[in-house]
Amino acid sequence: MVSLNSPAVSSNEAAAENAAFFERLARHHKPEPVMGPVHDQAHRHRRQALAKAISKQSKGKPALVLAFSGQEILRNRDNPYAYRSNSDFFYLTGFPEPDAWLIMRIGEHGEMTDRLYCLPRDPDREIWDGVRVGPEQAADRYYFDESCALTELDQDMAGLLLDRPVLVAPWAESQSLEAQLHNWLRQCRSKARAGKRAPSELLSLGDLVAEQRLIKDSLEIQTMRKAAAISAQAHCLAMQATAPGLAEYAIEAVLLNEFRSQGAESVAYGSIVASGPHSCILHHRAGRRVMRDGEMLLIDAGCELNGYASDITRSFPVSGRFSPEQKAVYEVVLAAQEASKEATRPGMAFTAPHEAAVRVLCQGLIDLKLLGAGSVDEAIETEAYKAYYMHRTGHWLGMDVHDVGDYNEPLAPGMVLTLEPGLYLRPAANLPEAFWNIGVRIEDDALVTKDGCELITRCVPVDPQAIEDLMAKKA
Repeated sequence: MVSLNSPAVSSNEAAAENAAFFERLARHHKPEPVMGPVHDQAHRHRRQALAKAISKQSKGKPALVLAFSGQEILRNRDNPYAYRSNSDFFYLTGFPEPDAWLIMRIGEHGEMTDRLYCLPRDPDREIWDGVRVGPEQAADRYYFDESCALTELDQDMAGLLLDRPVLVAPWAESQSLEAQLHNWLRQCRSKARAGKRAPSELLSLGDLVAEQRLIKDSLEIQTMRKAAAISAQAHCLAMQATAPGLAEYAIEAVLLNEFRSQGAESVAYGSIVASGPHSCILHHRAGRRVMRDGEMLLIDAGCELNGYASDITRSFPVSGRFSPEQKAVYEVVLAAQEASKEATRPGMAFTAPHEAAVRVLCQGLIDLKLLGAGSVDEAIETEAYKAYYMHRTGHWLGMDVHDVGDYNEPLAPGMVLTLEPGLYLRPAANLPEAFWNIGVRIEDDALVTKDGCELITRCVPVDPQAIEDLMAKKA
């Protein structure tokens, strides 16, 4: 707190004191690991692997790689959202600040040198926003060959691009970024009369990094396990806190409190807390609706830890006891998830878990007399089940909740995906009223192993009796 009785000092003296203070602070300041394994050579190893992949694809032609960290984005007026780095940039660098550029120069044999351009130190700005790493220390702390002030980037870029036939950059990510990239290319091409060449082959950085990010290393898996454990505990507490008469947002508050109190930086996505009829809306955000006895509550929520997402969905009765109809629908979805788990193993197509889940869901709907189709094959062929199940059974998971990666790749150890079948029974003339507004989705995070897969989020119960037992033990 600033004291009103502080002795007066001149503006020059104050500026000098501020500068000296922040210089001392910067020498000893170690930025917190806001995303992933910072201060570690793991990121440099990733850059080296990327350089080899680019050299192989370009058949040895010299290449230049550009990656941008992203900027702070205003929420409203002069109030910014909390900064979150571009995932590809952070995957390659571990550098936690906005307005930074990674430059990689790749030679004919895949050899690589790298340089980081970042914001310069600014004691006045650091009073408001915190200490910056600065170009003087960035190279040593983050294992770059060089680091420079961002103010030098424009004048250096033309020279960096010259005689590099291949340019790898984040194309098509944003209009402003695309404009900046093309402006640098135009400047480079203007020097053609001097006998210099501009890049003629443009490759997508995102596509190349996605291949690496699809297979998680041991450090990433360790982080994702911890994120899963935090989210699982939050779901258990939310189950125990749920009761008729509470608003959806009250349960969201339980989730958020546990995420942050256990060290997660943020939610991985906007939490879905959907009661009664809202449980049949796939992306319903927690609102003011008051939960009622006899309804289902669907929670789809996960934290982000060190830049890695978790993603869990559980569906359970607000009262703590399943009705016969709720339990019947729930058990169909649970059986479908088990079938999808059995289909999640190395060598299988990404679509295999979905196909396995759909067959079980169709059979369950037929058994419950909720589907007019005569057989499972007929229900699948006519897509009659889509009235109650309209999404896929999973997606890649990693630094982004819907993570990058080719969905045509066969499953392999180190991949992480979600398994999330569901059924959503909205009121309809052909549906018995006892089944109205029953929305059930069960989602876990599956790590593909050499023998099959491991559900790393199963610390939250899925068995109906186990759910009822947990809810009976109020938090």
